[in-house]
Amino acid sequence: MWWPAPPPAQLILVLGGDPAREQRAATLAARDGLPVLVSGGSNPEYAHWLFELRQGLPPSQVQLDYRASDTLSNFTSLVDDLRRARIRHVLLVTSSDHMERALLVGRIVAGSRGIQLTPVPVDCADSCQPEGRRKVWGDGVRAALWVLSGRDLKGWAAAHLPGWLGGGIGR
Repeated sequence: MWWPAPPPAQLILVLGGDPAREQRAATLAARDGLPVLVSGGSNPEYAHWLFELRQGLPPSQVQLDYRASDTLSNFTSLVDDLRRARIRHVLLVTSSDHMERALLVGRIVAGSRGIQLTPVPVDCADSCQPEGRRKVWGDGVRAALWVLSGRDLKGWAAAHLPGWLGGGIGR
């Protein structure tokens, strides 16, 4: 089946939670010259040291955003800003054990705004903790409901569907 190739990547999006993700993004940004957006990442002091002092990136190439509290909000808090900035293709950097859920959520949320994602998994080695199907699909359902309603219905689902979604939804 024919599917058009995505435009060249325009941005590196890092989902916070592990400094190794930010380190990988810093290396990519230095190599490719792409801007970096870190969602829910490390503290500003560490990020400044890593991106500017260690990697030599100008401050204008790195944006830190702390609005997200979980995987869904990593995307919902940013997606309309990205759309307004005419971003159509993003490199998604997260740990390999988190990538399946992040891609499912991201492709639903960002895809609803015409933004394509290309995964850049970061090896988590001995610290990998595979995510269960329930957690992956629970967040996928939350993402679809966000696209339809414009709201995160996690609280409602936990109260009304505890056996189906409530226990599987999370960070």
